[in-house]
Amino acid sequence: MANTSGYPAYAKFLMASPSKVRPVADLVRRKPYNEAVAILENLPHKGAGLIRKVVMSAAANALNQNRKLAEDMLYVKELRVDDGPRMRRVWFRARGRADMLVKQMCHISVVVDEIGRAEA
Repeated sequence: MANTSGYPAYAKFLMASPSKVRPVADLVRRKPYNEAVAILENLPHKGAGLIRKVVMSAAANALNQNRKLAEDMLYVKELRVDDGPRMRRVWFRARGRADMLVKQMCHISVVVDEIGRAEA
């Protein structure tokens, strides 16, 4: 995400598997802001709620930069779901055995930019 023009927002250490959040991210990447939020509000997935919060945060960052932007001028320029650390727990089993219970986390990065803005 370095050297990307636009208005970023990040959410880190979210308790959701990145492999389950990425298909939801694919649905809203490169879409207008209003359409992306509408899609995310109507999806039943846990990842949709997490991504919606970050997209709305990025839009708020864009609108509060004292530029003359409106919500209908924004689109989701970049949306990444990266792996976070994994919490490992011991899961005790029968006959003195133990398994590892791995709880995955993810980091969501969103960049919102203005429609029609020239790439630098």
